This record gives sequence, structure tokens and C-alpha cells, in this order.
Amino acid sequence: MAEKTVDFEKSLERLETLVEEMESGDLSLEQMIKHFEEGSKLVTLCSGKLNEVEQKIEKLVKKGGALTTEPFKPEE
Repeated sequence: MAEKTVDFEKSLERLETLVEEMESGDLSLEQMIKHFEEGSKLVTLCSGKLNEVEQKIEKLVKKGGALTTEPFKPEE
């Protein structure tokens, strides 16, 4: 799990760098396209990992003195 977190964090950091470089206005059209393509892949990767984690999260609930689990339900 720690490895996935590191991969997610590295992907997010790279995405932030790409955005900063694109916003600088110093890139050629070709560089902008490459940055956009890489960024799109990173967004998909990060989104997928977040969805995966969200599905795996469980919260412990104390019921009748015993600990059980139930799926995590985000507050709306």
C-alpha cells in the first residue's frame, strides 16, 4: 500500500509541475501538447487510484461489544 501511495504522490507532484510549466507561457506548442498528453495520463492514473482507495476504505464500528467493519460512506 505504501508503494501505491508513493506512486500517487509522485504522479500528483509531476502533474503540478506540468501545470506550472504550461501556465508559464514559455513552452512551444509541441511542448504544450506533450505536457497535456502526459498530464491527461496522470489525471487518469490518480483518479483511478483514488477510486480504488475509496472502495477499500472501511470504518470500524463497535456493535454489541464486537468490532465489525462496514463499507465507508462519505458524508454528503
